Amino acid sequence: MLIKILSVVEIVTAVLMTIAILMQAKGAGLGAVFGGEGNVYRTKRGAEKVLFYATIVMGVIFAGAAIAILVFQTKTV
Repeated sequence: MLIKILSVVEIVTAVLMTIAILMQAKGAGLGAVFGGEGNVYRTKRGAEKVLFYATIVMGVIFAGAAIAILVFQTKTV
């Protein structure tokens, strides 16, 4: 039962993390490859900063759920 809950947590976290990463990827098109984006070094402010930290937290939750699933699967076998 716990493995199923952790699996759902992992799937939901993966979807949310994908959305958060795609929302951050502005200016990452082909023009940025050839120098289209001039302000590379700048600070994150407001909602961009919250989204950045939320992505980090979701990554930690995703990794923790994956490790927990691995640990609980090896104990049940």
